[in-house]
Amino acid sequence: MARNKFDIDETLDTPFDLKHLKRAFVYMNRYRKKMIASLVISGVAVVVGLMGPFIAKYAIDTVIPAKNYGMLFILAALLMGIIVVNVKLSQIRSRTMTIIGQDIIYDIRNDVFAHFQRLTFEYYDSRPHGKILVRVVNYINDVADFMSNGIINFVLETLNIVFILIFMFIMDWRMALVIMIGVPILAVVILSIKNNQRRGWQQVSNKNSNLNGYLHEGLEGARVTQMFVREEENDKIFAGLSEASRKTWMKAVFWNNILWPSIDIVAAGIRVLIYLAGLLIIPGVSFGTIIGMAEYAARFWQPLMNIANLYNNFINTIAYLERIFELLDEPVNVKDVEGATELPAITGAVEFKNVTFSYDESSVILENLSFKINPGESIALVGPTGAGKSTIVNLISRFYNLNEGSVLIDGNDIANVTLASLRSQMGIMLQDSFVFSGTVEENIRYGKLDATPEEIRAAARIVCADEFIENFKDGYETVITERGTALSQGQRQLITFARTLVSDPKILILDEATSSIDAKTEKLLQQGLLQVLKGRTSFIIAHRLSTIQNCDKIMYVSNKGITECGTHEELLAKRGDYYKLYNARSA
Repeated sequence: MARNKFDIDETLDTPFDLKHLKRAFVYMNRYRKKMIASLVISGVAVVVGLMGPFIAKYAIDTVIPAKNYGMLFILAALLMGIIVVNVKLSQIRSRTMTIIGQDIIYDIRNDVFAHFQRLTFEYYDSRPHGKILVRVVNYINDVADFMSNGIINFVLETLNIVFILIFMFIMDWRMALVIMIGVPILAVVILSIKNNQRRGWQQVSNKNSNLNGYLHEGLEGARVTQMFVREEENDKIFAGLSEASRKTWMKAVFWNNILWPSIDIVAAGIRVLIYLAGLLIIPGVSFGTIIGMAEYAARFWQPLMNIANLYNNFINTIAYLERIFELLDEPVNVKDVEGATELPAITGAVEFKNVTFSYDESSVILENLSFKINPGESIALVGPTGAGKSTIVNLISRFYNLNEGSVLIDGNDIANVTLASLRSQMGIMLQDSFVFSGTVEENIRYGKLDATPEEIRAAARIVCADEFIENFKDGYETVITERGTALSQGQRQLITFARTLVSDPKILILDEATSSIDAKTEKLLQQGLLQVLKGRTSFIIAHRLSTIQNCDKIMYVSNKGITECGTHEELLAKRGDYYKLYNARSA
């Protein structure tokens, strides 16, 4: 899929509409009491602050001509008090809004992460993980800041404008109308550039996502890069992505920067008009009124400039909200159906009935596949690469939905049972032996959260991991770095193997579980597995045929189904596909 490339822009499936903004308000609504309190505090600060020009007018027109120096000092003290009150109220508001903003970030991130964990393998198969990561960190930070401070500031600046208008019209309605001349001019400027702004910030979002996607890929593949001496080539690719990000950013900022100079120009022109109107055109205007109105004019345009900046942030937020809600709207295709029941304790009978499956419409992997497995049987799946071996075990675990047919466990269609009750009774070890940052013991306990230290060590002994773990300086308390970089690949595989066994699953799935283990350890491991496999149904995919020769059945997967099935000896006697595979790998 095109999305799975770091240099392909992600196009939005649906355009932004107000429903996205309404959904964003759900998060704000949880903290409405604190936000209202902050708004009230800010409103009080605005009203108190707007008393300044009236005090200045009174001082210029009345107190100074009367040489009432006592009153002048009182007015100066009052102005100083207004400043102090404003600063203190601003501190309270800033602290409150910071807390609210962090709470909103916490809520959105939790919702996004919870949704991540429910999304199917298909979602992660089709997207670079770096592009997913940027939404959880960067976009949510920006959105939450606007939803807390941005919305409050927008309301506050709107109230500020309303109060300024009231004070201006009280002081002199004729001069107030002169100031209002610039409003329609500014409206034309905003309307003419808003679409370019939105498109500009959408492109910034796209290019930053591409850059983050390639950066994540580069970090994950750093060792491969150095092995193949790809540094210079990768530098060129990264530089190209960085340049694309820079160009789109500069273009978006260009449209942003058209707005505030326009306001500045309009504001400067209006200030000139105020002095001309007060001194030459409108009769009976005192000098104190001109100074007061000039001050109100400056204050009138400042919140308009702030609103213009908030509008720019709103444009950015829209682009990020589109991405976040697109992610949250991503359907969870594999989930509990309505009325799903708990899968009872299983014995391990598995049946495929006319199963057809494809990852996409272009090619069918399995077609009309049917087979039955009895409880306690060990089944080996062999065949050419890409034939569908891993697909079969993924379908048993219901990591994907079927196109047609059904998979039954103990006669229960797994499509109708809860995922938790199904997977909790299965032990699954896939090809990627992933370990988490934390101790060795924590990594093994990941498979069973209430596992005792004795159960953890017992599982490690079965898979021959106990010996090398005990040789670590801190034993089972040894801290593993992300992805287990301090461990050999074989050690990582054995630890994940122990994680799979610690839950004592009724159905065990091993997908290349011993591919990175040396031959000596594998022989010891097979002895332990003979005990583990007794009484439980197991599906084993292994490149080494020696690993699966003792299985009850060996299934050869090819041509969208199973072409041969039998024991090792039976299949060799048939001299068919398995016979050829065995001889090819034994040569």
